[in-house]
Formats: sequence, C-alpha cells, structure tokens
Amino acid sequence: MNLQTYLTMDATEMAEQIKANKVNPAELMELGFQQMDKVNPTLNAVVHNRKERVIDEVTSFSATRPFSGVPFLLKNLSQSLKGEPITSGSKLLKDAKSGHDSNFVKKLRDSGVLFMGHTNAPEFGLKNITEPELYGPTRNPWNKDYSSGGSSGGSAAAVAAGIVPVAGSSDGGGSIRIPASFTGLFGLKPTRGRTPVGPGAGRQWQGAAIDFVVSRSVRDSAVMLDNLQVVEPAAAFNTPLFTKSLYDNMKKPFNNPLRIAYTTKSPVDTPVSADAQLAVDKTVKWLQNEGHIVEEKENDVDGIQLMKDYYLMNSGEISSVIQKLEKSLGRSLTADDVEIETWLLNEAGKSVSAAEFSASLASWDVAAAKMAAFHQTYDFYITPTTAFTAPKIGELTHSETMKKNLMNQISEADKLQQQELIYDMFLPSLTYTPFTQLANLTGQPAMSVPVYLSENGLPLGVQVMASKGAEDKLLQLASQMEQSNIWVGMNGNPMLPYKTARIDKY
Repeated sequence: MNLQTYLTMDATEMAEQIKANKVNPAELMELGFQQMDKVNPTLNAVVHNRKERVIDEVTSFSATRPFSGVPFLLKNLSQSLKGEPITSGSKLLKDAKSGHDSNFVKKLRDSGVLFMGHTNAPEFGLKNITEPELYGPTRNPWNKDYSSGGSSGGSAAAVAAGIVPVAGSSDGGGSIRIPASFTGLFGLKPTRGRTPVGPGAGRQWQGAAIDFVVSRSVRDSAVMLDNLQVVEPAAAFNTPLFTKSLYDNMKKPFNNPLRIAYTTKSPVDTPVSADAQLAVDKTVKWLQNEGHIVEEKENDVDGIQLMKDYYLMNSGEISSVIQKLEKSLGRSLTADDVEIETWLLNEAGKSVSAAEFSASLASWDVAAAKMAAFHQTYDFYITPTTAFTAPKIGELTHSETMKKNLMNQISEADKLQQQELIYDMFLPSLTYTPFTQLANLTGQPAMSVPVYLSENGLPLGVQVMASKGAEDKLLQLASQMEQSNIWVGMNGNPMLPYKTARIDKY
C-alpha cells in the first residue's frame, strides 16, 4: 500500500483490509508516521509520538477486533496511557506522566486500535481554540493561517490531514463538534454517561464533558460507539446500552417523516455569519426534499443565564484542580504557573459558595427538562455548529496587555463582578461558538455534520441535537446525509490527494 491509498481510507476499511490479509498493521503504522512527518511540522497537531513502542506492539495485535491494527491518536487531556506524558496542555504539567490507562483508553485498546501518541489541546481544555503556551498553536489543514478549533483541535487536525482516520476527542462545551465544524469532519458528542470515565473520577466537569472520537466517516463513529459504550457501576451517570448494532441501524431508512425544528439565532444574542445561516438553510431544504417536516423554532432555554452557570461551574472546577496541584506540588501556585483563563477561573472560583455552585448545576436540570419537553414534539433540533468559520491563529489569544488588565481587574472585583469578568473574557470566543454548550449541560447527544464550504475555502458544520439516548437516530440521519450531495466532508482539503472521503457504499 502507498501513502495516497492510505489517505483515502477510513478506519473501518483499514480494519477490513487487515482482516483480509491485504495489508498488515506495521505497514499502516509506517504510513501513518510518514504522513505525520510530512504534515505535523506545519500543523503541530501531534505533541507526543510513541513510534518505537507502538511498532513493537504491532506484533501482538489480535485481528479479531473491530479496529484491529488501525493507527490511532489520543487527546492529551483525560485520555491517559500508562507511562506516557499527559500534560493537559499545561506548562505546569510539562513533565507529567500517567501511572495508569484511563478507562476510556482501556476500551479503545479493546477495540483493537494502536496508539501512535497524543494530540495537542489547550490548557485543561478551557478554550475553543488549540493554542497552549506549552506547545504552541495547532493549525487548520484547510489553511494554516487559521485555527483547527478546540479543545480537540489537535485530534481534528490530525484526522483532517490524514495522519489517522479517527482520533480520540472529548467534549465539555463543544470540543468535538467545534473542531469538526472548522475542519470538515464528522463529530458526535454522545449522551452523558455513554462512554467510560475514570478511574478515580465518576464524572468530568459535573457531567458536562464526555470522551469520544472525531472521524472522517459516519460509520467509524458508529462502530466506535458500538464498542465504547459502557455501563460503569462506579460512574456518576449511566445510559442504557444499545442492544443492537448502531452500525447496522444507521443504514436503515426512517419509518416515518421526521419533525424537525431549527434556528440560526445565537442563544446568547451574538452575531451569526451569513455562512452559518446558509449552511442551515441548505440543510433545511435537503430535509424538506427528503419528506421531513421542518419548521423554524427556538427552544425555551435562557442561553445567557445558562452560559453564566456554565462558567460558574468552570470556576469551581478549576479552583479544585489548582488546590489539588498545590497539594501535590507542595507549594502555592502563582499566575505565572498557568495561562490567564485558568488563573482567572481559579480566582473567581475561590469566591463561589457551595449554595451558588449547587444552584448553577440545578439550572442544567431545568434546561434538560425544557429540552426533553421540546423533543416530545421535535425529533431533531438543528443549529449552526459554529457561528463563523475558523478564526485566524492568534485572533482569540489574549495579548500581554490584556492579560495584565484582566489580572488587575480580577483581584479588585467582588464575586459578582468576577463572574461578569469571566463571561466578558470568554465572549469573543463564545461569539464564534455559542450553539454547542446546551447539549453538554442537558446531557443530550449532538453531532456536527460537514455540509458547507465558505467562499474563503473553509468548512462549516451544522449541528443536530436529539433527545437523550437517541444517537441511533442521529447516526441514521448522518449516514443518509453522507450518501447525498449535501455532504461536503473533505472536499477541497488541500492537505489530501482526493476529492471526497465519503464512503459511498456500506
């Protein structure tokens, strides 16, 4: 097999080729590293590779597993591999190594993938761009002057550039769907409690965050979810297992026309680009032509208040992280130890009372109840995934002057002013990505589907949300879209030598 052929294959096809003895895992791994060597110096998608170790592991793989021998990259955040670096994108943890495999990584290993290394991520996954001070920015394969998004920006860039066909990602506020939108990939955030957490933790970000993958094809995500879904007795949240194959189910037509709501209005009253509106309009017309009932309708959730409650949770969580780090390091941390977003959240979190933290989480449940009622009427809820195509590298990174101003303001502010300062600090980023956080706080599944290419040559996705546990329906819809002309996928990506990554026949 040559590199050009490797770049046209999804993970499912690679596994099929291995099982048919048409290619061996060592050959695939060598091609993956060849592509990494070619594109990573420009993109900075992979921050740690384990070439020597994984080549040794190739000899012990089992060809009986769904993704036996397929090259795979993990995200450098929560997806820990024993003995390997896991820095969470933080310069404070630049020498940290994991003492164990995470439960998510264990399930991935059971699927048969082979781990090439870890991808870039922003510090503690706090941003929708991937530009950590520790490693520098990850660039978009469509145009290196632009961001690949975050916090799974390294994984998205690696898949979009063909290093691997699928990569580990996580999503606590849109971190799978945002980079999928910016890089022309398929990104599914499963239902809360669907995939493994821990060990040592029963939830991530109070249930807002969940680990999964970003992929080039819908079927790769379907097969991955078939194999990664789990019920963990120790976890805070569990979702009943699918008893049938998601992969088989996604190929079935819907029995009846669907009722679908959509909006292009930002839930936090920020601007939405013409590109994002056109992407939704294109999707709506396609759905109507398919015979579905589609109407413009907003949900009843107060988006601004929900975001304030989200940031309050972030404040408490980061303060807890800093306390644990101070205890383990045996010293107090300073603003020089971490990035500005981390430090401001930490400072604001110190002032948050237990009652306020509890009340903020209760608001998530109110939003979940409203969305559950909404989905009694509508099968799907459609929005743009992102309000704009990708920002330029550095556009959403604070200048040194702005950092100093924020530091001064946070130290002088009362707790209410601190929370307002946090909201204002993230507002430029939130303006790009106001649509994704709702599904994290309600626990619903949501996906970004690549349907649009802007005049500036950058992709933009459309988000589809469904009721809890309805990933099967999302994957059905995505599969139908993938087989149609609405699917843009990797069309036009200059990093890859082919026109489309759509798999036309299952």
